[in-house]
Amino acid sequence: MYYVYILANNTGTTIYTGITNDLIRRVYEHKHHLDPNSFTAKYDVTRLVYFDSTPDVRSAIEREKQIKGWKRAKKNALVEGMNPKWEDLYDSLLR
Repeated sequence: MYYVYILANNTGTTIYTGITNDLIRRVYEHKHHLDPNSFTAKYDVTRLVYFDSTPDVRSAIEREKQIKGWKRAKKNALVEGMNPKWEDLYDSLLR
């Protein structure tokens, strides 16, 4: 399975869109700043606010590119469609 995901900082002013084949591991890496020079570490973008899955890596890559090309308002609407309160969804993955 492949995942397209969006992370946000605590205030929701900065977001990051990524792709992975292991969502729990990847979000853990962001949350713990395992790459201290990364965008997400620099701006403390650690809250998982959106994710979607597909079995096809090409579809996931295309979706990530599509989302990255959108204006911020459309990205916000995508997040709010799944997660209206912009809550951190990471803990729900661990259950």
